[in-house]
Amino acid sequence: MTASTAPTALIADDEPLLRESLQRALATAWPELRVLAQARNGREAVELFEQHEPDIVFLDVHMPGMNGVEAARQIARRAQVVFVTAYEQYAVQAFEQGALDYLVKPVDELRLADTVQRLQERLRARAAGTPQPQLDLQAAIETLARKLMQPEGGAGAAASTTGSAAGHLQWIRASVGSTLKLIPVDQIVFMRSDEKYTLVVWHEGEALIRTPIRELVEQLDPQCFVQVHRSVVVNLHAVSHVTRGPNETADLHLKGRPEVLPVSRSYLHLFRQM
Repeated sequence: MTASTAPTALIADDEPLLRESLQRALATAWPELRVLAQARNGREAVELFEQHEPDIVFLDVHMPGMNGVEAARQIARRAQVVFVTAYEQYAVQAFEQGALDYLVKPVDELRLADTVQRLQERLRARAAGTPQPQLDLQAAIETLARKLMQPEGGAGAAASTTGSAAGHLQWIRASVGSTLKLIPVDQIVFMRSDEKYTLVVWHEGEALIRTPIRELVEQLDPQCFVQVHRSVVVNLHAVSHVTRGPNETADLHLKGRPEVLPVSRSYLHLFRQM
């Protein structure tokens, strides 16, 4: 652990939504943990690790350029490594010996709590000078590296959708670890996506799914949901008011929520009469 200060961590993932989601989840599960930096790929993760020397590194397995496994090789035993992967079969088989820890995307709260507990125990043992089991870290990394070279067949999507008889979605099913969340579509406030994931925000919470927003918008009731930006779909019933911005843009304000959603020029015509 870094001197006598609070434990520190680095998060590396090429998906901004996943980085932000994990950092928020860690803030709840482990308030004392300080996330010193976020990296967008493996090479940046190694650079930031050398700069900040965090106690823990959360590494996405699949990243462009240098992936998480290659980054782990360079970090070696200088930090507690937790791999984050969308493909549980890699994680379970590679880490069942307990040499490393792992999280499956989207990260489940209970699973994260287990990981936090194990990390805390390891950090306390190391700080106290307690001998720790000799774990074959390098063998576990090489096992994962071999599996990454195999085809990804059978890797299931983390989310699916359920349509109504009229053809519009009624529910969105989001798999979060071992928990299946059924999100009523009419309770969704908005959805925001990046290249691989879509953040679904509804009245009772939020979840990440792997269905692209362009596929979702085609299945939603157009009387309720409209796309207002390349990456944003909003429930019109959740909109409080619209403020015009520069260059033919606008901002959407929501009822009882702090988020402000952008409206790009292409979609501004939807709100000219509001």
